[in-house]
Amino acid sequence: MLCRIPTATLWGLEAFAVECEVDLGPGLPGFVLVGLPDATGREARERVWPALRNAGFQTPDRRVTVNLAPAERRKEGASADLAVALGLLIATLQAPPARLAGVAAIGELALDGTLRAVRGTLSLAEAAAGAGATTLLCAAACAPEAALVEALGVIPIATLGEAVEWLRGADRERQSPAPPDRLEDAGPDLADVRGQLVARRALEIAAAGGHHVLFVGPPGAGKSMLARRLPGILPALESRESATVTRLHSAAGMRAPGLGLMRARPFRAPHHSISRAGLIGGGTPPRPGELSLAHHGVLFLDELSEYPRTLLDALREPLETGDVWIARAASRVCFPARALIVAAMNPCRCGWLGHPKRGCRCTPPELQQYAARVSGPVLDRLDLQVEVPAVGSRDLLGPASGESSAAVRERVLAARTRQRERGALNARLPDAALEPLCALDDAARRLIVDAVDRGGMSARAVHRALRVARTIADLAGEAGVCALRLAEALQYRAYEARRVVTR
Repeated sequence: MLCRIPTATLWGLEAFAVECEVDLGPGLPGFVLVGLPDATGREARERVWPALRNAGFQTPDRRVTVNLAPAERRKEGASADLAVALGLLIATLQAPPARLAGVAAIGELALDGTLRAVRGTLSLAEAAAGAGATTLLCAAACAPEAALVEALGVIPIATLGEAVEWLRGADRERQSPAPPDRLEDAGPDLADVRGQLVARRALEIAAAGGHHVLFVGPPGAGKSMLARRLPGILPALESRESATVTRLHSAAGMRAPGLGLMRARPFRAPHHSISRAGLIGGGTPPRPGELSLAHHGVLFLDELSEYPRTLLDALREPLETGDVWIARAASRVCFPARALIVAAMNPCRCGWLGHPKRGCRCTPPELQQYAARVSGPVLDRLDLQVEVPAVGSRDLLGPASGESSAAVRERVLAARTRQRERGALNARLPDAALEPLCALDDAARRLIVDAVDRGGMSARAVHRALRVARTIADLAGEAGVCALRLAEALQYRAYEARRVVTR
C-alpha cells in the first residue's frame, strides 16, 4: 500500500516542499529511505520504530520503502519524521487517510513518541503553504512560530498519538500566532559615555545612514562602550525586516520555542578566534554565520586587528553586496548580510600610540606590521574611521552631560524618514544617485580634488564620503550638501589618510 504525506525540509535559509512517499511491499522486513537525506535523515528508522512501539502502535513486518521527493535535492534534518510515521500508520491501516487533503506534517520524533521542535520552523511552514497545504501538523513547541504564516491553519501536536487522534476525527484547537517579542529596555544609554563628542557624533551618523564605523583608540577609551550603545539609537525592526531576521535566527537554531517575530535589532559580538564559517557562514548543510545573524542589526568586531587578515578580507564582497553566497557541489545558498559593522582596534600593538601620558613601545617595523593587519580594501569600506582618545579626568569625574539615546534616536528616525522617501539608506545609494543628491559647489569640489590628489583617496572612498555627507545633511534637515558637510565627512577618513602616509 502506498501513502503520500507532504512535508518540508530546510536547506540554508530557505525551505522547500517535500513529498514523503511510504510504500509497504512484499519481501523480508526492512526499511529503505531514499531521496538524498543527510545523516540525520538516514537515522529516521531508529527514531520512528521505537516511537511507534512506545506510542502503542504496531511496527510493520513487511518491506518499507520511503522516498523523499524530489529525489535530486538533498534533505536536511529530521523534519520529515512525523510524515514518515503517519505514512506508516496509514499504510498499515492503523490510521485513516480521510483528513489528509491539504495537510502537511513537520516534526522530529523522540523515542517515546513525543514531538520535538525543528530548526527553521517559519521557513518550513512557508514552504508547506507555498506548495498548497492549508493545514500543518507540527510539534506544539514550534506551533506558535508556524502560525505566523497566515495561509496555514496550524494544529499543535505533542505526541504521535495525538496526531493519530486528529486523523480519526478528534477536534483540536488551532494554534494562534505568538505575539511579537517584547522590545527590551532601551539598554545602555548613550548619556553614560563621558566625553568622546566626535565618537558620539560618528555613532549618530552611522545609525542615521547605515554606515560602517571603525573606532581606533587606546585601551579603556570607551570603544566597546560606544559600540554597545548603537542598537539603542536604531529604530525598531519593520515588519518585513522582522520576518527576515526571525527566519534567519530560526534557521540557525537560535530561537527558543514559542516565540513570535523578533522586533529588536540583533547585536552580535563574535570573538576574534571565530572561524570563517562561523563569521561568514558555511558548513554542511550551510548555516548562517555571525554576519548574517546580525542582518538588519549590528555586528561588533572588537580587536579588529586580531582577526586573521584572510577572514577580514572575506568580508569585502558581503559588505558591498549585502549577501553571502555559499557554493556547494550541487547547490548555492544565499544568506542576507545587511549588517551595520562597528569595529574597534588599538592604534598599535602595545595600544599607547598617541597617548598623552603613556609612551608607545612599538618599533617602526612593528607599527608597519600592525597597520598591515587590516588591509586597505577592508578599511576603504568602513565609512567612518574615528580616533577615540583617552578620557581625561575632567570628563571621567565630572557630571554626565551628553545627550540620551532617546534624544539621538529622534534625530536618527527623522533622517531615516527622509531617506525612506528617496527609496534607500544613504549607505546603499547607487553611484548614479550620488550626483543629483550630492550636487557639489566649487568649494566642495576643491575639497574632493585635494583629498584625491594629495591624500590618495580612492574613488570608492570618495563615493562613501559623499554618502556620509548626505547623511550629515539629512540630520541637519538640509536639502543640499554644502562644503561644510563634506568637510565633516572627509575628516572621518583622516585615520586612513595618516595610515597611508605612515606606511
